[in-house]
Amino acid sequence: MIRIATLGSVALLGLSACNAPEPAPPPAEPAPAPAKPARPPAANTLTPEGFGPLRIGMTRAEIAAALGEDANPDAVGGPDPEACDMFRPTRAPEGLLVMVEDGVLTSVQLTRNTSIATDRGLSVGDTAAEVKQTYGSAAEVSPHKYIEAPAEYITVWTTGDHASAAARGVRYEIDAEGRVQRISVGGPSIQYVEGCA
Repeated sequence: MIRIATLGSVALLGLSACNAPEPAPPPAEPAPAPAKPARPPAANTLTPEGFGPLRIGMTRAEIAAALGEDANPDAVGGPDPEACDMFRPTRAPEGLLVMVEDGVLTSVQLTRNTSIATDRGLSVGDTAAEVKQTYGSAAEVSPHKYIEAPAEYITVWTTGDHASAAARGVRYEIDAEGRVQRISVGGPSIQYVEGCA
């Protein structure tokens, strides 16, 4: 009788061990913070596709219809204005320039104007740290061509292609104080460091 009771106890212990919860796995490493998503563009927002009514790929005539002719037609925007020209349309906000290459809008640039933001909410005057935090691992950082660090370029591409006319991106030029001094949006021309070059 004692033997049967002992066997029954052993069997119950074996069954309860089968139903015991497994030990909890070790805590996982925290995942890197994802990039903040783009907000739907407002009327006066810089996006990789342009600004307001300006869309990368528009003709010069379409730019003029959207925001007016060159506000300063006597200024020379490039060494060969027929091949590449930069200007501010008459109805464009202060500090906003367009780049037209071979008659087509290839980029929009913003300087000095802190009232205009990108679709990620970044403006001229924001810090490089804010830009990098906003885009996360999508931000490509390269040294500034003329100014020592912390000056740099932070470029983010929305397409895998960075060289053809279909490429789209945004580039933040960071000054010697570590702040955004220029924002360029559009195609491969956002990589130019000095006007049309």
